[in-house]
Amino acid sequence: MSNPRKVVIIGAGPAGYVCAIRLAQLGQDVTVIEKDFLGGTCLNVGCIPSKALIAAGSLIDKLGHASAMGISVENVKLDVHKLVEWKAGIVGKLTGGVGGLLKAHKVQVIMGEASIESANSVRVKAQGIDELLKTDDIVIATGSIPIEIPGFDFDEKDVWSSTGGLSPDRIPEHMVVIGGGYIGLELGIMYQKLGSRITVLEATDGALPGQDRDCVKIIQRSLKKRKVKLMTETFAQGYERRGDKLHVRVKTKKGDEVVECDQILSTVGRRPYSAGLGLEKVGLKPNERGFLTVDKQMRTSVPNIYAIGDIAGQPMLAHKGSKEGLVAAAVISGQPDEYDVRCIPAVIFTAPEMASVGFTEEQCAEKGLKVVTGSFPFAASGRAMSIMETEGMVKVIADAETDEILGVHMVGPEVTELIAEAALAIEMGATSEDLARTIHAHPTLPEAMMEAAEAVHNLAVHIFQKPK
Repeated sequence: MSNPRKVVIIGAGPAGYVCAIRLAQLGQDVTVIEKDFLGGTCLNVGCIPSKALIAAGSLIDKLGHASAMGISVENVKLDVHKLVEWKAGIVGKLTGGVGGLLKAHKVQVIMGEASIESANSVRVKAQGIDELLKTDDIVIATGSIPIEIPGFDFDEKDVWSSTGGLSPDRIPEHMVVIGGGYIGLELGIMYQKLGSRITVLEATDGALPGQDRDCVKIIQRSLKKRKVKLMTETFAQGYERRGDKLHVRVKTKKGDEVVECDQILSTVGRRPYSAGLGLEKVGLKPNERGFLTVDKQMRTSVPNIYAIGDIAGQPMLAHKGSKEGLVAAAVISGQPDEYDVRCIPAVIFTAPEMASVGFTEEQCAEKGLKVVTGSFPFAASGRAMSIMETEGMVKVIADAETDEILGVHMVGPEVTELIAEAALAIEMGATSEDLARTIHAHPTLPEAMMEAAEAVHNLAVHIFQKPK
């Protein structure tokens, strides 16, 4: 490109670094400013380290049930420090890989604090350096930070944020998890597998608010089997330390209680990061929830300033931010692109796993859509039996008139991988018949998707359905 555009990206998480690489591929002059670490929350203190530790917990859990296969494993020991080192090694490889990719694409990386001075300039402060960068476009990709609630400030000792929960120096004997959303349940179940007793405090009437309720019921049954105590419609009021124990005051439907534990993990959500960015200097103001309003081309109200990732609105998911980064890069480079997706998959690494894409039945009802559904249990899957993971099911929701797939929700083994097929089906406008007529390899877990699609029309082969 003869006249590349100068672009400054603030933030090097899954939205920012993906945008930077694509801009460089399209011939632009790119600078990324990052105040903490390449890869952002996801690679360093979020998605990647949590899934590494969850994998370790799952391995220990499987060893505990291996005797059913005739495999006896005795004296299993956990070295917490070595586990954390192993997790850090994975993070290091991935963040190093991001750094290598940025360097290979000739993206300038500045580690420092950024603030917007005008629509065409960004100030950077780093290790005594104070520099004003002139630019044609600015991309805000600052991500989000954990929300603190009154009485539970993060000291990463008594009260862990999700960040503290991913770098433990011990496995707590009894941990109270504040928040029964996906972060709280993922980490709570992980610690249960590693040996902790877990109590989850959730303000709403059930775990995983907003998710398909049939799937949530299965998760809640699993929590009960694992002796994870889920206290719903319960509010954490504060805590105090008494000796080596923490006394958490909670308000329940039945009155006030005190829960004794030795660790608190607070995971009530995240909020967009915008502190000190200088948004007011260019007339940008986040809404009441902290998000910046953007159009389908990821532009803010200032035409050459873009926002992507968590600060650009819900859902606050890494893969959504990456997609937005690709769109912003294309638009800046003069391509006719926009953020036009039919669905965004969500994956939750509980036990069993849960995944969802498209509308729930409740959302379809709110939109006035008439639907038919089909479900297939993993208990009837030969592959699920062979890996001793038969808990859960796949549910397909289709339009009653057109048969178009509107949503797919699943709980069970490897569903965080299986959901990709469902996302593609919805994105391509497939019908449940399309899915049912597609040959799926046997014996595999994806067959459950095919059978659930057949079940929409009461034609599942490997379960009995009463004739309609």
